[in-house]
Order: sequence, then C-alpha cells, then structure tokens
Amino acid sequence: MSPRRIAVVGASAAGLAAAEALRRFGWTGTLTLVGDEPHPPYDRPPLSKQLLQGAWQPDKLHLRAADQLDALGLDLRLGTRATALDTATRTLTLEDGERLACDGVVVATGVAARTLPEAAGLDGVHTLRTLEDALALKARLSGTGHRLVVVGNGVLGCEAAAVARELGHEVTLVGREALPMARTVGREIGELLAAEHRERGVQLRTAAVDGFEADGDGPARRVTAVRLADGTRLPADTVLVAIGSQPAVGWLRGDPALDTTDGLRCDAYCAAAPGVYAAGDVARWQHPVHGRDLRVEHRMNATEQGMAAARNLLAELEETLAGDEALAPAAGRERRPFTPVPYFWSDQYGLKIQAYGVLGGADRSEATVVDPDSRKAVALYGRDGRATGVLAIGLPPRQIRGLRALIATPAPWEEAREGLRNALA
Repeated sequence: MSPRRIAVVGASAAGLAAAEALRRFGWTGTLTLVGDEPHPPYDRPPLSKQLLQGAWQPDKLHLRAADQLDALGLDLRLGTRATALDTATRTLTLEDGERLACDGVVVATGVAARTLPEAAGLDGVHTLRTLEDALALKARLSGTGHRLVVVGNGVLGCEAAAVARELGHEVTLVGREALPMARTVGREIGELLAAEHRERGVQLRTAAVDGFEADGDGPARRVTAVRLADGTRLPADTVLVAIGSQPAVGWLRGDPALDTTDGLRCDAYCAAAPGVYAAGDVARWQHPVHGRDLRVEHRMNATEQGMAAARNLLAELEETLAGDEALAPAAGRERRPFTPVPYFWSDQYGLKIQAYGVLGGADRSEATVVDPDSRKAVALYGRDGRATGVLAIGLPPRQIRGLRALIATPAPWEEAREGLRNALA
C-alpha cells in the first residue's frame, strides 16, 4: 500500500500556509510541496518596493528559515513543475513524468505576469512577478538617469514607477485608464494618486501601446522607444510591462472536472473537486457573504485561504481516513466556509494605501479628502445598494482598523456612509 500523501502545488505564501496548517491540524503522512521556482517560499510584495529600491537583500524575502522548513518534514520539490492533475484518481503528474498518488491536493500556483507579444526577445523589456524578474529589473536600473517607461498603471505599475522615480530615473507611466489604479480605487482616489505622481516628476500618459522600437540584431536587439496608439514615441532604455496577470491554471485544463475560467473555481469551502482544494491568487471561490465568486490577488488572503483550504481538506479526509495513522486527532478540524474580509495595501512614495473589503466591481464610490496637503483620504465603495469596501490613505492604523467593521458584512450604503462620517469625526 502506497504511503498516504497530500501534495501542495505552489511553493508560495498560500502554499506554505497550507503546508503549515496541514501539519498543525494533524497530517502526519507524506507532505509534498511542489514549486516551479528554485527558491524556498518567499514574499512577493517587497519585490516592487524594498527589493527594487535596494533596501532589502533577497534573503530577507524568505518566509521561513531553513530550520523552520525542515521542521515541517516536507518532501520538497523545488524547481519542478506540475503538468497535470487527474481528479478522479487524485494523481499529480510532474514535468519529469513522475506520477504521485495523493489523498488530497491543494493548488496554490498563483498567477503569471501578462506580457505583450511585441516585447518578445527585446533586451530591456521586463515583467515583475518573480524574484529573478525583480533582480533583473533592479540590475537594469542600477546607477542613475535611466529612461523607464512603465506600461500599465495598476498597483504594480504605480509602485514600481514610484520606486524608480525615487531612485532618480526619468519615468513615464502609461495606462489605458485615465488615472492611476482607477479600476481598483475609482476616480477620486485616482486623481489624488495622479497628483502625487505628477508632483514627484512622473509623466502620465493615457494610451494603448502600439509597439516597441529597438536597435541591434537578433538576440542583441535593445529597446529604444515605446510607440503609443496615438502616434506618440516615448524614448526608453528600460520598459516594465505591468499589465496584470493571469491565473496559473494551464496545467489543470486537461481535467474536465475542473473549471479553470479566471482561476480554479471552488465552492465556499475552497474545494474544486473531491479532495482538491485551492488557495491564493489562483483560487476563485464562492464568497458566502458577498454572494458571488471572488478571486483575490492580495498577500493577506493568500495566507488566510491557505490555512482554510488545509483545514477543510483534512476535515473531508477525516471521513475516509478515520483511525489512519497519517491523520492524527486534532482540535478545530471542521469544515467552514471561507468568509474573509479582504485586505490589501500599497506603498507609493510616502503614501500608505490600505483597503478592506471588495472594491472591484463597485457601482458606486464616494471619497473624502481629509487633508489635501498630506494626501490623507478615505473612500467608500458599494454595489447593489450596499457598502462592500473602504480605503484609507495616510490615516493612523487604529483608525483604519476601525473602518473594517463598516464593511465586514455588507451594510446598506447610507448606514455605512453615516458610520464612516462618525469614524472620522
């Protein structure tokens, strides 16, 4: 009889949280952690901030020390890709052809950076998703006086533009949206962020990218400019393409039992199929409170969902493995719906942006500028007559945490609006 095994696919923050929770909730069998990068689990948010800025070295990104990983007793497969999953037999196939029979699987493969086909093979055009990406961009921006064009004015593009400007480079931020991060934060907060970037010397352009210009031949072709759809030519020796991401689900598409439309679709318990769960950026799950599918690409959600998926998987396995030595008795191992209040933050220059709840898909938003000189502001976001999210810039942590209660359970818009006014009084 083969040994009992649970495989966690993705050596990410979500994958590590799942592995730790599996051990904490009583899994004593084989625990395989598969990661396509050669590095042990590391933190991604600092890639576009502290690492790119030079304030941190790569080893500071490690989520756990080597002895902490050793204590988990992992069958660690780094630098290895999973290529298929057969949910009927719970068999995981790796890129070298090895097939692992599993009692359960947690999918935590995250997302991959989108790019532009015109950028293929051009020296000086970067994406920013992995540690290698960040180190390559950091090396490219060593010294001063570079001309950087950032394509994409979402969260990642804005953070990287802010760091590059602080490093002394000439920066142009190009986006299809008229204002930075507007798709996430709305018009009023977008205008505030635009003012901050312009004041710091970033050039803002609203346009689609038509292509790139380069000199040299073959693999030595170096980017020299970005062409916009309106005919503008932006000289550049470095380009960052930050146009979003796509869930890393290609390896799962061979299994007809799985829905891989915009991530791996799960129920309220993070289950995609019997014995198969998902967590982190790749998971699209039914949020019981909001009554719709959500896929959240935020660091805090990765950890919380990794723990929830692990607990719910073991609660399911308990029905078939009761008394098996691979599953030790443990308290708190019952299935529970995953109902978080999503949280994200972004650092740009001296601005600390923090948000709770669901901002995307809002059909209504209202912002209050508390102090225009220091860019202090709050905003409320709603959908279908209820408040679903709140954002704050520059407010004290205690006050920001108090705002969370306003949208922990979506409240009627006017009720939440009055609560926000009282919180700021």
